[in-house]
Amino acid sequence: MRRVAKRIVVGLLAGIALLLAAFALAVLMTNRPAPPPSGIPKYAMPLQPDQTEIDRELAPLLAANPGSTGAVFLTDGLDAFAARTISARRAGRSLDLQYFIWHNDLTGRLLASEVLGAAERGVRVRILLDDMNAYGLDPHLLAMDAHPNIELRVYNPFSHRDGVARALEFLRRLVRINHRMHNKAWIADGRIAIVGGRNIGDRYFEAGAQTNFRDLDLLLFGPAAQQASGVFDRYWNSDAAVPISFLGKRAPDALRAVLARVRDDARGEPARAYLDRVAASQLIGNYYRDAIAPHWTPRIEVVADPPLKWSGDRRQWLVGRLAPMISGARTKALVISPYFIPGEDGTARLAELTRRGVHVGVVTNSLAATDVHAVHSGYAKYRPRLLEHGVRLHELRPYAMTKPGAQTHREGASLHTKAFVLDDTRGFVGSFNVDPRSKDLNTEMGVLFDDPVLAAQLRSEYLRLTTPSLSYRVYRNKDGALRWLDGTHTPPVVMTHEPDVGPWPRAVVRMVGWLPVEPHL
Repeated sequence: MRRVAKRIVVGLLAGIALLLAAFALAVLMTNRPAPPPSGIPKYAMPLQPDQTEIDRELAPLLAANPGSTGAVFLTDGLDAFAARTISARRAGRSLDLQYFIWHNDLTGRLLASEVLGAAERGVRVRILLDDMNAYGLDPHLLAMDAHPNIELRVYNPFSHRDGVARALEFLRRLVRINHRMHNKAWIADGRIAIVGGRNIGDRYFEAGAQTNFRDLDLLLFGPAAQQASGVFDRYWNSDAAVPISFLGKRAPDALRAVLARVRDDARGEPARAYLDRVAASQLIGNYYRDAIAPHWTPRIEVVADPPLKWSGDRRQWLVGRLAPMISGARTKALVISPYFIPGEDGTARLAELTRRGVHVGVVTNSLAATDVHAVHSGYAKYRPRLLEHGVRLHELRPYAMTKPGAQTHREGASLHTKAFVLDDTRGFVGSFNVDPRSKDLNTEMGVLFDDPVLAAQLRSEYLRLTTPSLSYRVYRNKDGALRWLDGTHTPPVVMTHEPDVGPWPRAVVRMVGWLPVEPHL
C-alpha cells in the first residue's frame, strides 16, 4: 500500500515538474513583450445630409420618424448576406466592420471583395477582428491592410503569429489571452448597422455544405446605428486593438496575388451559383421594390462591454444590465442561447421567476446539434434542476424541414441565435450567450429594445424554433428521469437518452462534465 502511495506522490511531483518546465520554456522562448497598443486614434466620419446614396435614401425616412431607429430582423442567412452586400455597395463614406470570426471561405471572400470594391470607390474602411480566430490569415489581412483606404486592426493579438512559439505564448499569457472580442457589427456610412449573432462565413449565410446556423441579426437605420459607431470607435482606439501592420511585413507582390485570388474566387462558378440564390432572397426583392418596411421606434439601444473588460469595473459589464432585466420579468421570459450554461446564479434566477409564476422557456442546442460538446456538458449539469423548477426546455434538432409545406430533405442545423424577450415588450439580440465566457471573459455587444412590435417579432422567432419540426421538448417523467419528446410523430415519440447521437458522444459529455472547466466554457 505504501509503495502505491509513494508511486502516486512521485507521479504527481513529476507532473508538476513537467508543467513548471513547460511554463519556463514558454517564458524563455516567448520573451517578446505583448503587442504594442493601438495606432493613431481615428473616429467615425461625420454624418452628412446627402453626401452618399445611403444618406439620400434614408433622409425622407429619418425625417418622417425623428429620433427613432428603423429595425428589421434578419432571420434568413441569404437575407443577412444580402443586407451586408447592399450596404457595402451603397456606402460612399465609410465601412466599419467588427467581428469575432471572418472565415476565408466562399462568403468570406465574397464579402471581402465587396469591401475591396468600396475601398476602390474611395470609401474609408476600418476592420477590427479578434486575433484568436485570425490564425493563418496574416497574408490576407496584410493584403487588405495594404490598400490605401483600408486599415485593419486585431484585438488582443499574439506577438508570435504561428508555430510552436504561438502555442507557448498562449501558455505564458494564458490569463490575458483568454479574453476575446466576441462582438459582431457591420456599419455603413454611420447610418446603417447590422448587429447580432452572425460572424462572417458560409455557415452563417446558408452556404454551408452540410450544416448551417440558425442565427439572427438586427438591421438598424438611424440613431442606433450611430450608437454602434460609438461602440466601434471605443474598441478601435483601445489598447487592445493593434494594427496588423505592427505584427507582420507587407510583401507587395505577394499581397497583390492574394487580392487577385480573392477577386477571382468572387467571379467563379460556386460564387455565381450562391449569388443567384441571394438574388432570389426576399430582402433583395423587397429592396428593389422599395418594400423594405422597418419598424421605427425610439426605444432601442446598442450596448456593449468595455473594450478592456478584464481590467474594467464589473458594474460596466453587459451582464450587469441583462441579468437584472431577466430577473425583473413579470409574466414571461423566453431565452434563445446556443451555448446555455446558466451556472448556479442563473439557475437560481430562473427558479425564482418560476416560483413567482413567470413562464420561463429556453431553446438551446441538443447534443447532436451543438458544435461544442464541452459546452453541452456544462449545460447538462443544470438541466435536471431547471426542469425541476418548471423551466421549459427545448433542444434544437440536428435536422429539420427546410421550408414548411415544401418537399422535405435533411439539412444539418445548429442554433447560433443569442436573444431573449420578456413580458412581450422588452428584448435583446446580440452576441451574448448565457454562459460563463460571455459573462466574465469575452467582450459582447447587442441591441436592447422596449417595444411590443419588435417583441412580438422576436417571440415569433422563439416559437418557430420550438416547433416540433425544429426542436425536441425535454422533460422529466414521474420518476424524475430525463425524456425527449419528438412531436413530429403521431402519437409523439418519447426517447430515453440524448437523441440522434451514439453512446460515444454521450460518454464524452459525461466525462468532460467531471472536469473543473466550467468558468472557461
